[in-house]
Amino acid sequence: MAAAQGRLSDDAGGMDEAKEGDRDGRQAETAPLPFRSAVDAMGAAALRPEIEIEPTRAPQRLAPYAYALEAAVLDGDEDLADGRLILLHDPAGHDAWQGAFRLVTLIRAELEAEMAADPLLPDVCWAWLTGALQTRGLAYGEPSGTVTRASSHYFGGLAARPAACQIEIRASWTPREGLGGVPDTASHLASWCDLLSQVAGLPPTVPGDASVVTLPQRRGPQPR
Repeated sequence: MAAAQGRLSDDAGGMDEAKEGDRDGRQAETAPLPFRSAVDAMGAAALRPEIEIEPTRAPQRLAPYAYALEAAVLDGDEDLADGRLILLHDPAGHDAWQGAFRLVTLIRAELEAEMAADPLLPDVCWAWLTGALQTRGLAYGEPSGTVTRASSHYFGGLAARPAACQIEIRASWTPREGLGGVPDTASHLASWCDLLSQVAGLPPTVPGDASVVTLPQRRGPQPR
């Protein structure tokens, strides 16, 4: 699977992988019940068949407890979009989060050049993120993030390659906690996958839903 690369911004700093396996093992044994329940619930989320998802290494320094997933939207063996979602937990609470849990994400996809040139694209992508949460009736707070678009042009020995454009969404938000101090992480994961699908250009899951706008398909899926 193509994992989201680079550094996660906003709440996410460096992805220090030193002794990651040891830390994951200790977390499984010592993590508080709300965190373990939140992680277990993510495994019960119903997702689209085009999405391939699996656990990955979680960052060490962002919170006392962390769990991470990476996902790709697939068209056969090709990736249309990829991303990473991290669940953070601080039992003592966190002033900046205004809660004990935080979700952090990075999503990326290739774009048609004309779509990337749309001056409203960043606002539209941010609206997709908040809309995905609101569509599922999820309560959340303290959202923050960035939408970045970039283009690459090739020269010399690479001149035969067509110009490429990419959109990148980095964001975080605080899921509101429910009974037992556990947020509805299954629904938050499902809404995140809705966003990932939308960025990838997949049609909405509800036929005829004209309120959902997706990115147009790229010229061709990019190799994994």
